[in-house]
Amino acid sequence: MIKKICSKISHWKIRTQFTLLIFCALIMSFGLFGTLWANKLHFFNFLGLADYCQTYGDALTLADRLYEEAPNYELPESEEDEERIKALEPFLDLADQYTSISIYGLDDGYYRTSRFAEYVEKHSLLFAFYGFGDQLTDGGFEDFRYVPLKFSNGSGSALIMSYKRQMVLYPYVLISLFLSILLFFLMILFFVRRKMRSVLRLEQEILVMSSGNLTRPIPDLGGDEIGILAKELNSLRSTLNDNIVSEIESRKANQDLITALSHDLRTPLTILNGYLEILKLKKNPDMRDEYIDKALGKAKDIKSLTDRMFEYVLVSEKSETPELAWISTDYIRKQLEENADFIRLAGFSADFCPTPASVALESDKTMLKRIFNNLFSNIIKYGDKKHPVSITDSISGGRFSISIKNSVKEGQPGADGNHIGLKNIQTMMHLLGGEFCVSKDDGMFCVTLSFSIEPGGLRTAKTP
Repeated sequence: MIKKICSKISHWKIRTQFTLLIFCALIMSFGLFGTLWANKLHFFNFLGLADYCQTYGDALTLADRLYEEAPNYELPESEEDEERIKALEPFLDLADQYTSISIYGLDDGYYRTSRFAEYVEKHSLLFAFYGFGDQLTDGGFEDFRYVPLKFSNGSGSALIMSYKRQMVLYPYVLISLFLSILLFFLMILFFVRRKMRSVLRLEQEILVMSSGNLTRPIPDLGGDEIGILAKELNSLRSTLNDNIVSEIESRKANQDLITALSHDLRTPLTILNGYLEILKLKKNPDMRDEYIDKALGKAKDIKSLTDRMFEYVLVSEKSETPELAWISTDYIRKQLEENADFIRLAGFSADFCPTPASVALESDKTMLKRIFNNLFSNIIKYGDKKHPVSITDSISGGRFSISIKNSVKEGQPGADGNHIGLKNIQTMMHLLGGEFCVSKDDGMFCVTLSFSIEPGGLRTAKTP
């Protein structure tokens, strides 16, 4: 339960958390002060200072002595009765240094004279804060009582006020107040320190990113503004890292392409150069036409390789986007049939078995033509004419799939040697949102193309 509450609070905004913290810190600070003040006697008993707080017995003893000595003195008529006031000084000296005595008339209640505590006079600076401490402790500093007295010339009363408590209560109040304020600020500082640690942690992660390390994830720093910033920064780090990895892979793919094309172009260029040198030297004039035909053939091979290079570069460009449109699988089957006729003219036998159903799917007609051209060109170049080429399609699980199988010539890898055609197909299928799968087993090369179809777009085709 507590973890859930803390987790929920951690997703609040920082200013909301700070406001709640101040409110809780104030409650805890007042609670601490109240607890310390309520248990002051236990504390003083522990330190052996209980006598300074328990002044009740001293006050009774002083009251008894004043009551006994009062008949020996005269009550001043007023504040101006200096003679009787002076004569009353020994009577007032019965109080100790922590006690003040004020004399009043019992009948009229008017003030006559007083003696202030010597302790208070000596510590006037401390007494200046007496009112503050007394209000803070709800009169805890005061210990006073009225005593009726019978003087030789009339009745009066004495107000006995002891400040003995103040010797221990005032420091205790200051210490309690200091601890309460300290608790308040410690809670605030703990909150600020925790947020600063998050900021410093975020700073370290940014420095790590700036050094080029984009693989280390940024930790979760909560759901407040700092945590949101950390999550967004982590998302930025991941995006930058993916872009850099993609760029490295693209650069490597281009280097591999250049290497492969350089190797593939070197052979026909060397042969073409040999034929041209023979023609220039005019050797074997009777074979001139044959050499020219062979040179033209090698020139066509070079053109074919360069066309593939440009096609690969175009498909690899991220700026290329397919022009999607809803087309029927009947159109795709028509393209497959045309390409099947094409390889039949080249000497292959092709078996095409379409399913008796038609679906609508979203694709690009131009890219589909390029995909099929690549596939069937590879068959002509690497396929074995002794075995038929199998072309099938199927509709299942919301997808339209095409499977093409052919036997591979002995000593051939089963696809274009530098894999340019397959890379082109894979890239175009990715742009079309489809899937491309290649497999080879016991000399049979199989390619599977899978397209997502329109939901609910399946319909049974009419059989003619």
